Amino acid sequence: MLVGWKKPVEIIDPATHEEKTIYVRIFRRLDLWIPRKNGKSEFLAALAVLFFVLEKIQGAQAYVFARDEKQALIPFNKMVQIIEAADGLREDRQGNERITINAKNIYLRETASLCQLLTGSPKGKHGKSPTVTVGDEIHEWKSTEIADTLRQGTGTRLQPIELYASTAGRRQDRIGFDWFKESMEIVEGVVDDPSTFVVYFGIAEDDDWTDEAIWRKANPSLGLTPTIDHLRAEAKKAKGRPAKEAVFQCYHLNRWVDDVAGWIPRSKWDACCAKPGSWRDFREENKGRRAFLATDISAKRDITALVAVLPPDETHEKWIVIPRFWIPEETLDVRAEDDKRVNWHHWIETGALETTPGDFVDQGIIQDAIEDAFRWFDVEMFGYDPWNASKLVGDLQKSGLDPEMMQEIRQGHQSMSGPTTEFEGLVFSGNLDHGGHPVLAWMAGHCSIRFNVNLNYVPDKKHSRDKIDGIVAAVMAVGLASKDFGVSLDVDAMVA
Repeated sequence: MLVGWKKPVEIIDPATHEEKTIYVRIFRRLDLWIPRKNGKSEFLAALAVLFFVLEKIQGAQAYVFARDEKQALIPFNKMVQIIEAADGLREDRQGNERITINAKNIYLRETASLCQLLTGSPKGKHGKSPTVTVGDEIHEWKSTEIADTLRQGTGTRLQPIELYASTAGRRQDRIGFDWFKESMEIVEGVVDDPSTFVVYFGIAEDDDWTDEAIWRKANPSLGLTPTIDHLRAEAKKAKGRPAKEAVFQCYHLNRWVDDVAGWIPRSKWDACCAKPGSWRDFREENKGRRAFLATDISAKRDITALVAVLPPDETHEKWIVIPRFWIPEETLDVRAEDDKRVNWHHWIETGALETTPGDFVDQGIIQDAIEDAFRWFDVEMFGYDPWNASKLVGDLQKSGLDPEMMQEIRQGHQSMSGPTTEFEGLVFSGNLDHGGHPVLAWMAGHCSIRFNVNLNYVPDKKHSRDKIDGIVAAVMAVGLASKDFGVSLDVDAMVA
């Protein structure tokens, strides 16, 4: 389809300067949307070798790019492998080199043509005259500037070709998702673009992602790559875990994903309580035990959380979570009036929630609680979100807390995605006991997550229906325990 359809065009013959008709390819752009492990990079590379090497265009220029140079190396290196493996392509029958391969370019001696690996920056990309353009992983691009610049440079070529491929990604990443929507509009005829050939392998919005029969719609080489056993194993790990289900559908079934609400199902959270109401006794029962502490300091009028997480030991099989929460006393009645879904006063009466004097959270009280936790438990590390915590951290150091025991934990994916996955694994495996703490349960019930371009995920304060500070602090504390102190968490094994 891509190479077989031709159309007549009028050109000026460079030798005679007379008009003549020649036939060129109709399609000048390929948009290939296909899930992981279906040979996308190999297919792109094979097409690039076909158009760059075998068409033998004098002075051809080819460019390979992606989000960054490291990512672009994947299809570029596949091109190199194909050239090196092909019989008689790199060298002629006499053993003379026809193609010179360097770290970042491929040179064709016969046609004086050059294929170059590009960085992900749009700077320095003007003035080129591409014959072949290869762009990989559209869903991760920061802009379309490189693609636009290269396309604008194809005006001197009779039949240039742009080869683009990607898996699905997040709808929130507008560059990739807008490109995908344009591809679908071309297929549907909404956009009139006969020069672009769109190939889409993916399931429909109303398809049941758990139905193996529809997996082949998204995976044309299913059985070869990926294997059916691989997809079954991945689907089994994902089922019942909203975040993992979203990742599976995106990477393996090519369905674009949104940030996920309802991250932790109520049934899974409730199962992590050996005895309802036991949270009241946790502090006394676990005095002196090894613990990891984390706080999420609120804005002046919101909830502040301090969570101690205790890993298993010789006498305790499960992770214990012991939270404390504070709100400003003068905001209590307003909260109770504005949000009648929550029995704020009952939480105060039972000790699940505490107040600080005035209309803002007094960080001095939080400091006292942290120092008290260090005396009560054997705290090995204290983690904090640096936002709004500079005064608290400074005061803790002045009071004698060892800076070596304090760990700044920013709320981005780099710091929090690993701990988030580990905390999720503890919940879904039932290897955690929160004692039925009502405030923490309330937060778990409306906690959403947000993905980055690699579909790593973290708790999402902005889009959760209400406050989730206790869950965030618990995630931070689990991260301290598992990453810095050698507590091994095999999340998939736990859930299985």
